[in-house]
Amino acid sequence: MANVSDVKSKFFEPDGVDADQVSASGSATTLVIADGGPYGNLTETITLYSSGNNTGNTFTITGTDGNGDAQTEDLTGPNSTATVNSANKYLTVTSIVSDGAIVTDIQAGILGTGALTGTVFAGRTRIRGITGTSKASAGNIVFKNTSITGTTLLTIPLTGAVSSIDPYIPDNGVLFNAGAYINLTAADITGVTVYYDG
Repeated sequence: MANVSDVKSKFFEPDGVDADQVSASGSATTLVIADGGPYGNLTETITLYSSGNNTGNTFTITGTDGNGDAQTEDLTGPNSTATVNSANKYLTVTSIVSDGAIVTDIQAGILGTGALTGTVFAGRTRIRGITGTSKASAGNIVFKNTSITGTTLLTIPLTGAVSSIDPYIPDNGVLFNAGAYINLTAADITGVTVYYDG
């Protein structure tokens, strides 16, 4: 690695399924947010579970997406002993509010599976290195320019075995002129640290 003075690191770790991580079970129409994220510095699908029938309620989830931009969605409540999932993925959650009284109780968690995204650095940067551990699932760690859906500039293939992640990256790093954003799948990664200019 070339001698650079402003290299920083950021750790990305899929949290795994947790049915009440965001908000413990309660009956208030505005859920008490216990953990508003970020969840391992990655986006997560938000889940709602209830032991009663809350299908007549609409829950408004407010937070941020993988780019850090504000987003809001309305989600129909779950039926008795059922779970519903948000359509969007959230880096942070600031509020979950029902449009009516809660039947019995409701709790909010994270799905902990599937494709996840996060922000390495939102401005011009170079990725200098990557270390981590993969799971026994073949896939890729993908880094995009500009946004979580931007142009792919760096792809790190995974072997499909539990092993260390330590790819060669040239001394000058890989330039992301409009921000670096990570895309990975929860089943593929235990955790990964990204080294970047910041």
